[in-house]
Amino acid sequence: MSAWKTRGLRGSALEKLINRTNDQYREQGLALIQKIPTPITPIEIDKENRHITLAYFEQKSTVDYIGAVQGIPVCFDAKESATANFPLANIHEHQIKFMQDFEKQDGVAFLLIYYSCYDTYYYMRLEELMRFVKRRDEGGLKHFKYEELDKNFFIEAGSGVLVPYLEGINKDLGMRN
Repeated sequence: MSAWKTRGLRGSALEKLINRTNDQYREQGLALIQKIPTPITPIEIDKENRHITLAYFEQKSTVDYIGAVQGIPVCFDAKESATANFPLANIHEHQIKFMQDFEKQDGVAFLLIYYSCYDTYYYMRLEELMRFVKRRDEGGLKHFKYEELDKNFFIEAGSGVLVPYLEGINKDLGMRN
């Protein structure tokens, strides 16, 4: 078990945007995607504010979101980066393994990365992630650079939802056929 000490609102703004997007997709009948709660055991609770301040993870989490898009199983993890370099250490090996296993079952697994320094979203296919992991494992960079990313998978706003990641899934599926 690993200990967790609260760090405020870290990641919660991105999570709220994705959750609202998921609601919009469900309301439109396009997808049913659920946030997977991380199982924790509370140790310390701030009784005045009713917040957990120290907890232990009960088990390793898989990914942040899982569901289906018009019959296609989908899972993804949401990440945020304040710089142009994204450390691969931010993606845990058990998450990569889960996504690989998920795709072996004919699902679609990806990362949804918000680059706050550019105010832009990126849909990273598992295949692309694995190229960076392989490079790292062969002694190369332990991060990937914004400039290295496939320009076709930056997500454009303006399709009526907050984080239109279905566009990335559509492009991803088109490349698989």
